[in-house]
Amino acid sequence: MATHMIRLGTRGSQLAMWQSKWVAGELEKQGCRVELIKIQTTGDVQTGPLAQIGGQGLFTKRLQQALLDDEIDLAVHSLKDLPTQTDPRLTIAAVPPRESPFDALVSNHARSLSDLPSGAVVGTGSVRRIAQLRHIRSDLEIRDIRGNIDTRLAKLDAGEFDAIVLASAGLLRLSLADRIAYQFALPEMAPAVGQGALGLEIRARDETTRQWLEPLNDPYTLSRITAERSLLQTLEAGCLAPVAAWTSIENEDLSLTGYVLSVDGKEKIESQHSVPIRQSKELGRRVGEQLRQLGADRFLKRNG
Repeated sequence: MATHMIRLGTRGSQLAMWQSKWVAGELEKQGCRVELIKIQTTGDVQTGPLAQIGGQGLFTKRLQQALLDDEIDLAVHSLKDLPTQTDPRLTIAAVPPRESPFDALVSNHARSLSDLPSGAVVGTGSVRRIAQLRHIRSDLEIRDIRGNIDTRLAKLDAGEFDAIVLASAGLLRLSLADRIAYQFALPEMAPAVGQGALGLEIRARDETTRQWLEPLNDPYTLSRITAERSLLQTLEAGCLAPVAAWTSIENEDLSLTGYVLSVDGKEKIESQHSVPIRQSKELGRRVGEQLRQLGADRFLKRNG
């Protein structure tokens, strides 16, 4: 019998290729053949601040359409980029173990945020990071930065920025841990929903691909991600909104803390609850509803 083949769609960036090759390698260990198909997304070809060039789905919509058009059988997403509005024809078949969800400060001079002088230029393209940085250090000059990890590091090394903020997960996956000057932690800066996790998306009726992916799924990571994405969905906020979340598991109980900030960083609200791990989706709804009761809506735009 011929070996099964899965067509895996991936963005062409260095990090996306690393993630897709990792998934392909895990499938090949099971005896499955994998064909990598590079697909260019809107976020790969347009420049400018992310929130101004199309909002949600910049890095995912084209991959999802390729699934629906039967160009590919599997799309590998960074879950922090994947909108919570789901198409019933598609499903997340597996969520592998999560890499670090936290953000990293990368600088050639400072070893922490407090080391940066007043007026230092910090680069990030994330509204969530901007809001939290301003909440901590309102005296910093924060400028937009776009491009893949290598491009951003090159801009830092060329002296365009005193520091940049990147996801720790990407740096760790690309063996660039030595570039991390400082890793943020709670309560200083909370991660994006889904940050550090991968979502393996397929057509909902494709049971064959689902079965091949089943061994790659980590139930604990899936529970954490389900709660975080349920929070974002309850807030009716996009993945580019100033929303952050942190989940943890202890003794089969799942805890979620959600944060919403004003973009200027002056206001921050939070809510925290814990439930048995099997109630992860309900947990996200509960925290999201509490944040809305506390006034989160005034910080959120729902048009992008």
